[in-house]
Amino acid sequence: MGKYHDLAEKIVANVGGKENINSLTHCITRLRFKLKDESKANDDNLKNMDGVVTVMKSGGQYQVVIGNHVPHVYEDVVEVAGISGGSSSEEDEGSTNIFNKLIDVISGCFQPFLGALSACGMLKGFNALFLYLKLYEAGSGTDVFLTAVGDSIFYFMPILIGLTAARKFKVSEFTGIAIGAALVYPTIQASALGTGEPLMTLFQGTIIESPVFIRILGLPIIANNYTSSVVRVILVVWFAKYIQKFAKKIIPEIVQTFLVPFFTIVISMFFGFLLIGPIITFATNILGAGFTALYDFSPALMSVVVGFFWQPLVIFGLHWSLIPLAMINLSTLGFDTILAASFSASFAQTAVVIAMYFKLKDKKLKELCIPAVISGFFGVTEPAIYGLTLPKKKPFVISMIGAAIGGLITALFGAKSYVMGGLGVFGFVNHINTETNDVSHMIGQFVAVGVAMVFSFVVTMFFWKDDTVVEETPELPTDGVNVRKETIQSPIEGQIMPLSTAKDQAFAEGILGKGVLIHPTKGEVIAPFDGTVMTLFPSKHAIGLVSDNGLELLIHIGLDTVQLNGEDFTAHVKQGDKIKRGQKLVSFDKEAIEAAGYSVETPVIVTNSADYLDIIDSDKKDVCNDDDLLTVLV
Repeated sequence: MGKYHDLAEKIVANVGGKENINSLTHCITRLRFKLKDESKANDDNLKNMDGVVTVMKSGGQYQVVIGNHVPHVYEDVVEVAGISGGSSSEEDEGSTNIFNKLIDVISGCFQPFLGALSACGMLKGFNALFLYLKLYEAGSGTDVFLTAVGDSIFYFMPILIGLTAARKFKVSEFTGIAIGAALVYPTIQASALGTGEPLMTLFQGTIIESPVFIRILGLPIIANNYTSSVVRVILVVWFAKYIQKFAKKIIPEIVQTFLVPFFTIVISMFFGFLLIGPIITFATNILGAGFTALYDFSPALMSVVVGFFWQPLVIFGLHWSLIPLAMINLSTLGFDTILAASFSASFAQTAVVIAMYFKLKDKKLKELCIPAVISGFFGVTEPAIYGLTLPKKKPFVISMIGAAIGGLITALFGAKSYVMGGLGVFGFVNHINTETNDVSHMIGQFVAVGVAMVFSFVVTMFFWKDDTVVEETPELPTDGVNVRKETIQSPIEGQIMPLSTAKDQAFAEGILGKGVLIHPTKGEVIAPFDGTVMTLFPSKHAIGLVSDNGLELLIHIGLDTVQLNGEDFTAHVKQGDKIKRGQKLVSFDKEAIEAAGYSVETPVIVTNSADYLDIIDSDKKDVCNDDDLLTVLV
């Protein structure tokens, strides 16, 4: 349920109900309904509703003016009304490559519970420290308590990811929770990973040989351990998105409340256990065979590759392809070099986060660094990966390179692990030869970790720049003792008119902010200050800017020109771009727009005008791009 769900329900009810809605789009400030019968809409209720600015009727549309957060209200209205919106996204989905989309999905799924993830990671680390210091015995009540609390969020990760992935993919939240819970349900886990003789073995004799302990409707289910998994549950919820969408189309509305979740959960989980989970298992087996061949070819090269790819493998749950190889080495040779090669990865990741702490501009992210570093030193890097380095991309790659260097040094020293024991700082002792008490392999790991950390820290400090837009407002020039001012150049050449003369009531009454109206003589919008493109609507008829000093400006080219769907408009920037005063932002064909029957009068509005003492209009009748249009006093 979205943040504006209650408001959405009231809006739908007061436009005549979902059955009165033919279609819905939104522009930069308002919901644009096409209603079957506008007389069924309750104008007065809507105008007096908290969260609604006013109501407009223009161009065959019933417009509910919301403000800058209209995209979020739109999403909830679409969900409440059970309709397909005509234009809901301000982002071109094809503009982002698959790799970036995947990173955004994974990191986005972790964002809501990063604080809890960091807290549990710290608990795991401190518990390991206290056990090492023998403050209490393993298996004691204190150990059980801290282990349960610390492991909880990691063990039941699919349930949390089920919830956040559901929000990401617009699936019912409780459906997402049910999917995650089913993956870690104890009976399913015990059956799928049963001991003893399997019912059958699929693909016997191949690298994807898979034991089967249970069947569903007679079909074999390949054994999988879903606890702590991430990618599997994201894929199942993504698949559930399409099942839910199809179910809503074919199931009568009167019974959708329970039948849509029923079929969504049953079908998605059936294919999740039957196909999606096994696909990851097959990939794990194939990788295992590949690493075995690489190890036979060159142990040193194997160490570099393992170090470099260890963290991405953990993200996708594919690191299990290496664990069996390490266990075989320990049982047959008495030592292992595979896990030794991956040992520097968590430390490289931690060193990158330390450097990020000094360079991050976002105070909330900076606060996450400290707990992420603490848990990272104890070998728990999920908070660092999902909350900090992966979303920023470049720091994550730097940590991969640092881990690869650590793996190479491990190979050069011939460092080996002799037990599968503690993680992080407690893992150093895993490299002591228990038979001879030889500590040379541990010393080799100290060198490898040290070099990996120094490299990762230095490269992040000198070669990574945080591109986050700073929210803080710098000092403006002062006039007098207590008043500061900022001038805004005219973004459009033309004739200035009072905003009250606008044909659109919402603009004319100053509901959306203070400003002026320009009748353009030239079809260009120029940056009026240095700042950032905050919003650029897909139809290119409106652009929202924020200056480096925090002033928010809306330039709305023409009235109802959203209906042109971008025709006669050309954008020279995109949302999120940094801009310089005088830079061309948008071009528009003034004559063609007017020939199509639309007015090109352009409101230029300070949307956060309430933050300022006053906004003074220019006293000129005609302005060029070099002329001052507005002066704001702080």
